[in-house]
Formats: sequence, structure tokens, C-alpha cells
Amino acid sequence: MSTLSISKPARFLVPLCIVMSLMFFWNMSRNINDILIPHLKRACRLTDFQSSLIQSAFFGAYFLLAIPAGMYIHRKGYKAGMVTGLLVAAAGAALFYPAAEIRYYPLFLGALFIMAAGFTFLEVTATPYISKLGDPSEASSRLSLSAAVGSVGATVAPYIGALLLLHKEDIPETVIQTYSASQLQNFLAAEANLVKLPYVSLALLFLIMALVLLFIKLPPIRDEATGTHSFKAMLHYPHLLLGAGAVFCYVGAEVGIVSFLIRYAQSLKVPGLTQQKAALFISLFMALVLAGRLGGAYILRKAAASRMLVVSAGGAFLLVVLAMLVNGYGSLFLLSMVGLLTSIMYPVIFTLSIDGLGRHTKTGSSLLIMGIVGGALIPPAMGLVSDRMGIGWAFIFPALCYIYVLYFAVKGHRPRYGNNK
Repeated sequence: MSTLSISKPARFLVPLCIVMSLMFFWNMSRNINDILIPHLKRACRLTDFQSSLIQSAFFGAYFLLAIPAGMYIHRKGYKAGMVTGLLVAAAGAALFYPAAEIRYYPLFLGALFIMAAGFTFLEVTATPYISKLGDPSEASSRLSLSAAVGSVGATVAPYIGALLLLHKEDIPETVIQTYSASQLQNFLAAEANLVKLPYVSLALLFLIMALVLLFIKLPPIRDEATGTHSFKAMLHYPHLLLGAGAVFCYVGAEVGIVSFLIRYAQSLKVPGLTQQKAALFISLFMALVLAGRLGGAYILRKAAASRMLVVSAGGAFLLVVLAMLVNGYGSLFLLSMVGLLTSIMYPVIFTLSIDGLGRHTKTGSSLLIMGIVGGALIPPAMGLVSDRMGIGWAFIFPALCYIYVLYFAVKGHRPRYGNNK
């Protein structure tokens, strides 16, 4: 197979644009899950706990495959990692068609797991590739820009997903319960079929992008063969282990909030607030994450990282608690504002956690990435509470998560490793 050569002036610009476009589309696809949860809850007649397993399937793939994906990319190279990720993601997205045909929820979960497996390859590939794609002194700038592009995808996803999967006017459950058996089956089949167009389109898009990558000659990037890979050595760095817990809580709280935001809005019974309109609060949440990341890049140059984490974690905790105490639009705006405060949490937690790791930095980074499993476990915990006590009480879990992040910011981040470097 011949390859299309890239002119020298565009040697780094073209692959950089390609990788950033991948980040846009996988972030967009990932955040459609927040719309998929209330949609499949209705289409497959699920409880809150069952519908939250959408996030478990998705983030579970990240947890299980992050290290194998890294090993594969180390052996095969960045280009192979990106192509493989796109093909796997395309296969997962395509499985939504048969899942919708038979309206079988476990197949939907399997499709999401496979799709997320592909995204894991892309995510493990993208950050190190972008950091090495050009002048090393500008690596931080490139990574900040790529994160912003990904955040744009995350912001538009809920709006697009709501238009495609949710109705302009909600159909009350009391109306659905009046349907005859045949009417109910036709209605549920029509609901399930709504996922075909967006996910088959994504499958085709990922397939086309994989083919484009095959024909483009990307600049070769070599990794330095340095560092050690002993997870046992990580036990000598308590602040790293506590940092992995902070990543778990940060991701779990954020995913939990946006996963149940539409369902929570429904429970408030605000006149005229449909599911489609409620999805705009998820877009607002993500837009504030984007704004916070752009502003945080400047603020963190002026303020101590640990102090900023104290402010963001403490503020996020207060916003969630206040949201549980008030009603109506005020509660939804408070939850959306959490996005602004959590926007800087991940880079700050990451930086504080790897402080002093020396040759163990790469292994420590892998351990932190595994903390993303919080997104797989916190939403089901919230679903269980919602089913038993009401959805308002479910937000106690994000509040507790932010208390832990606050502890890490105040005390847990301080290295206590002695002379183990």
C-alpha cells in the first residue's frame, strides 16, 4: 500500500491537526453517553442503577485496557495505535445497529465497551505523540490546545445527542403506561432505533479516518527506553497512591453529576423543562470546564497548585451540597458551575502525585490513569441510592468525592517517601 507524503512545511502541522480531530470526535462520542443514559433507560425500561452501567462499561474499558494499549503502542508505534483504536471504535459503534434491532441492553453495553477500548488506544497514543510532535519547548502549548479542542467536542456532544435521541416534548411515563402491549412494543422499538443514525455515522467516520491515516506518512516518533515498571515500587510513594484515589474521586464525581443531571432535572418537575432542554445544562457544565482549563493555565502560573486544588475541591463540595438543598433552575445552575471548579483538578492532581518519583514517573503515571475507573463505579453507586432513596440523595457521592480531593490538596499530596528515588 503506497503512502501519501506530506510536504516539509506541513510535516508536523498535518499530523497535529489529525490527532486533534481525533480528540474532538472521541470526546464528543464519550459525552454522548450522558444523553444515552436517560434515552436507553426509557427504551430498555431500566432502573437508574441499570442505566448507570453505561458509564461502567465505558470507563471500565479504560481501566482494563490502558496498560495493554500502552504495551501495544510501545511495540507497534503511534500510527498503528491510532489506526487500531479507530478500527476498534468503529466496530463498537457499528454494534449499536444490531443492539437497537433486538433492543438488548447487554449488547448495548458490549458495544460501548468495545468503542471505549478503541478510545483507550487513541487516548494513550495522543498525549505523548502530541508532546513529541515538534519543538519540545512548545509541548505544553500543544497539549493545552489539544485539550481545548477535546473540550469543545465534549461541550457540543450533549446538545447534538439531545437533538438526535431526546424528544422536543417529553412523553410522560403515565402516558406510556396507557399503551397497549403492541403500542408499547412499537414505541420502545422506535426509541431504540434512534441510536442507529448517530452511531452508524460515527462508525463510518472512524473507519474513514483510519483509512486516511493508513495513506498518510506520519513523522516517526521514538520513545526513550528509560524508567522502571515495578508497581511494587509505588508502595514507597504514599502521596502517589493517594493521588490515584483523588483521580478516582475526581473522575467519578464529574461523570456521576453529568450522568444523572437530566434525570435530576426531571425530578424537579420544573414546568417546561424537557429532557432536551435539561441536556443544555450538561453542555453548560462542559463549556465551563473548557473555560476553566483556558483560564486555569494562566492562574496556575501565579498560584500554588495545591492551593488552587483546595479552592476548587472545597468550592465543588459546597456547590453540590447547595444544589441538594435548593430546587428548580437554581439547583441545576449550581451543579453546572461545578464544571468550572473541577476543570483544573486533573492536571493539578497529576502534577502533585508524580512529584519526586524520578525513574518511576512513567509507572506512576500509568497508576494514575487507572484511577479513571472512578467513572465506572461512582455512577452505579449513585444509581443504587437513587432507586432506593430518590435521585436527590444520589449526589451525596460526588460531595464525598470532593471531600477526599480536598484532603489530598491539604495533606495527602505531601511526599513521604524518604530516600526511595
